[in-house]
Amino acid sequence: MSAYIISVCEITKPGPGLKDYAEQSAELIKKFGGSYVVRGKPAKILSGENWQRQMLIVTQFPSREKAEAFWSSEEYQKIKPMREGTGIYDIGIFESPAP
Repeated sequence: MSAYIISVCEITKPGPGLKDYAEQSAELIKKFGGSYVVRGKPAKILSGENWQRQMLIVTQFPSREKAEAFWSSEEYQKIKPMREGTGIYDIGIFESPAP
């Protein structure tokens, strides 16, 4: 069953390390079998004001175990501090509904 790491991000203080973090985390996502489904700001805002400041990242993994392995990996823990202090990050793992 696929699992998704869904991140709602509001970048308040972009810093030089944020670009490196994005590049390195993308490489790690691939290493753990994941891929981006959505990554960025909305193409069009239909309702509300939050999306003017926020972006969405939806990353698909083959399983919850793979998503958790990515998140808790030593490699990710090393690069995660690169985004500290750059914004507000709400992140969770979601599973696909059973067929």
